[in-house]
Amino acid sequence: MDKLLAISMGEPAGVGPDIILALYAQRAELGLPAFCVFGNAEFLRARAARLGLSIDIVNADPAGAAAAFANALPVVEVDGLVPDHPGQASHVSAGAVIRSIQMAVEATLTGACRGLVTAPIHKGALYNAGFKHPGHTEFLAELCARGDKPRLPVMMLAHGGLRTVPVTIHVPISQVPGLLTKALIVETVQIVAHDLRHRFGIANPQIGVAGLNPHAGEGGAIGREELEVIGPAVAQLQFEGIGVEGPLPADTLFYPTHWARYDAVVAMYHDQALIPIKTVAFEEAVNVTLGLPIVRTSPDHGTAFDLAGSGRASPASFLAAIRMADAMTAST
Repeated sequence: MDKLLAISMGEPAGVGPDIILALYAQRAELGLPAFCVFGNAEFLRARAARLGLSIDIVNADPAGAAAAFANALPVVEVDGLVPDHPGQASHVSAGAVIRSIQMAVEATLTGACRGLVTAPIHKGALYNAGFKHPGHTEFLAELCARGDKPRLPVMMLAHGGLRTVPVTIHVPISQVPGLLTKALIVETVQIVAHDLRHRFGIANPQIGVAGLNPHAGEGGAIGREELEVIGPAVAQLQFEGIGVEGPLPADTLFYPTHWARYDAVVAMYHDQALIPIKTVAFEEAVNVTLGLPIVRTSPDHGTAFDLAGSGRASPASFLAAIRMADAMTAST
């Protein structure tokens, strides 16, 4: 396969660069697909030396990177100052981090790369450089829109056959009830069903929808969102022919044998969706963005500043993200 996966370098002070380098060093024994890193080659050489990794790093464009991958890590150069200071996030490198994402998205949109894997970012270090988004997911949606109104980006966390999706993402819990609408739930589930069919090859996906309140509201005794918002959304989706059930009590929905009945579970807010998947697969879950014109995956962990530069960060989730992006784009 000539086209590579694109990897954005993420926060330089975090563990993302460490794991990218460590995985490249083990590329043969792990049987990794070819990838190129959108980042700063000088910085990556310094981090590799700090980690004691003997890796050749070369500048390349995506078209020539595949030929280099067997012998050297191909890096699509991103301009900017990127100091090697593990654990010390700085606005100095913020511009380079943002450009890394922008360039990797563009290369994937144009077909130069077949899929995108993003290393973790630290939003606090990016705000002074003009980053105004709640998270990676929303930024990617804007970049893929290319000036048009962004499509709804949907975050999915996946581990094997277990998949979970929050309807609302990076918002205060106090705002969740007001943000939940029938239209938002319907659009989210429609996107999940579409991508389960077309990205994951599941012909007739079955989707469970969680309630918002304890015991899914108990018929209105503990909240009315299930009766007035979630239930009507599920009814419309069923009318459209989508295999969906709900609203279901979240406290029993994620019991493994119940969860396994569904190809994905749609939850109402961030922690309702992410706590279960992180409990069963903290080091191996993958973040997948649905609803985009490109395939994007990411490890399900943050920058882990306390481990940066130490060589002790687990590569399991990043490896799973690479493998999932590879599988999802195998025919590209």
